[in-house]
Amino acid sequence: MNWMEEAKNKQTELLTDLQQLIQIPSVLDEEQSSSSQPFGPEPLKALEWMLQKGQEAGMTVKNIDQMAGHIEMGEGEELLGILGHVDVVPAGKGWTYPPFEGHIENDRLYGRGAIDDKGPTMAAWMAMKLVKEAGIPLNKRVRLIIGTDEESGFRCVERYFEKEEMPHIGFAPDADFPIINAEKGIATLRFTTTKLDEDEQLHSFQAGTRTNMVPDLATAVVQLKHDTLENDFEQFKKEHNLQGSVAFEHDVVVLTLEGKSAHAMEPNEGVNAGVYLAEFLKGIVTTSGSKTFVDFVSTSFLNDSRGHAFALNYQDEMSGDTTLNAGILSFDSAIGGTVDVSLRYSVSFEFDKNVTKCQTLLRENSISVDVVSNSTPHYIEESDELIQSLSRVYERQTGEKASLLSIGGGTYARVLTKGVAFGMLFPGEKDVAHQVDEFVDIPNLIKAVAIYADAICELASNQS
Repeated sequence: MNWMEEAKNKQTELLTDLQQLIQIPSVLDEEQSSSSQPFGPEPLKALEWMLQKGQEAGMTVKNIDQMAGHIEMGEGEELLGILGHVDVVPAGKGWTYPPFEGHIENDRLYGRGAIDDKGPTMAAWMAMKLVKEAGIPLNKRVRLIIGTDEESGFRCVERYFEKEEMPHIGFAPDADFPIINAEKGIATLRFTTTKLDEDEQLHSFQAGTRTNMVPDLATAVVQLKHDTLENDFEQFKKEHNLQGSVAFEHDVVVLTLEGKSAHAMEPNEGVNAGVYLAEFLKGIVTTSGSKTFVDFVSTSFLNDSRGHAFALNYQDEMSGDTTLNAGILSFDSAIGGTVDVSLRYSVSFEFDKNVTKCQTLLRENSISVDVVSNSTPHYIEESDELIQSLSRVYERQTGEKASLLSIGGGTYARVLTKGVAFGMLFPGEKDVAHQVDEFVDIPNLIKAVAIYADAICELASNQS
């Protein structure tokens, strides 16, 4: 079967469907969360849209507590799982095209979720349709499992697997080709500063809303007499090529600084607005709590995403560097400061030992470190038959060697007993997940459909 030709024939349908899915702004909405819509109305709407597509195609569908669901075809005792998600991170500001439209231009489809993960999920869905329409007999059941809380903690798949069976094998189309067999551990660490004076100069400080994104906006409210503050801020912005503003409101000054968003798995791809604003304030504020907070942020994170300040720097051959992203930075003059950090640690990193060492190191500076969450690393040996099968598929469809990769991002592959991340960002493509003007390359989207159709046949039938 020439899956590439079959995929090309579906291009119009695929793009139309993907546009419709992107037009659902499926961002987590805790304020409207309820038992009937656990993550808010829009993630549920996106899930129901996908399940409706499955039903229309004559497949079996199931909704698990409005959190996750699946579309299934085929027969057999064993189950092949394909895990994608339809929730997205907030759009942020500065888009060239509306983030929830699905604008097409120059062989690209733009929109939040285009590459993470609505585009890849739709590619896998279209691959299932192609295999079904081709009438290929399956010796396993094939199940597209759809989550709605991947960007905020995996609560969707946790609930799903409390109630549904674990696939024997599976893959997540939510990262890079060729094959990712190593995913770093992902932990959230909370650093807290509490040493305060009665009249703190820094009233408040806020940057970021998600630990898995580099903050692109930071705001500080300060109260102090500083004759050259406005000029100093202008000079600082010019020196670091940043945008921002100063506003005088009654007896306080409001400073705003803009950075560049990026995925937390590689903070160096972004510009952390919170860290740079702390760097500016380091030379301005002098009261105890204010200075402790901004000094800590600046000293720990400016030009260092590898954790040297905390003795957390570590790397190994199978998964690369451990990275730290200061994702949510907050200070309140009555409470103190917190920095929530996404720690993406290497597969062989000794988590408990290293965090204890970090806690001991910072205790001397009256800074506490707490583990908010921890998802351990995921690793599948190169010799495993799943890796070998997907390697054959990738090489057959692309003519290129299927090398193995590691990532700092976390995909649903890590919840599988035996699973890997498989696409759909191709080698050499820029990763624009979580960034302004996120897009999917249309020819590569079509190529991914062909690869996934071939993979389904390789793993769940006697044909390929």
